[in-house]
Amino acid sequence: MGRIILFTGGARSGKSRLAEARALELGASAIYIATAEAHDAEMTRRIAEHRARRGPEWHTHDAPRDLLAALRDTDGTAPRLVDCLTLWLSNLMLAEADWRAELTALIDALPAQRAPVVFVTNEVGLGIVPDNRLARDFRDAAGLVNQSVAELADEVTLAVAGLPMRVK
Repeated sequence: MGRIILFTGGARSGKSRLAEARALELGASAIYIATAEAHDAEMTRRIAEHRARRGPEWHTHDAPRDLLAALRDTDGTAPRLVDCLTLWLSNLMLAEADWRAELTALIDALPAQRAPVVFVTNEVGLGIVPDNRLARDFRDAAGLVNQSVAELADEVTLAVAGLPMRVK
């Protein structure tokens, strides 16, 4: 089984940068499984900034919803970085897909992965209780996704102000 590694933290905590460095420690090149979709100019800019930060050793595989297929298609080739689980979850929820079934399938498939998988996710449960149902449902679902992957993970790191704090 390949290593399963999880980086979590708040927005702009440095988790993606730390996860990218960790993935490249595991191989000379890596596959960036991108879950973001550019629905507006601001998100297009964010995606471009992420791509510009990565060097030629990165190969991008877009997978806004079908994360399991992306992991299957890229397994055994190089370490993979999934950035990020919370965007993947958001995409599933907004498409009214069965995110629980997708999570179960992901958790069931991870032990069979041969190449390492580094996940990035947002820790969304540290703030106030959201004022609307969709936001509360998302917060709760993200907590379950994060717990499920963390339980299976070999390593879990919390990013705070750009610094890694090893949790597991």
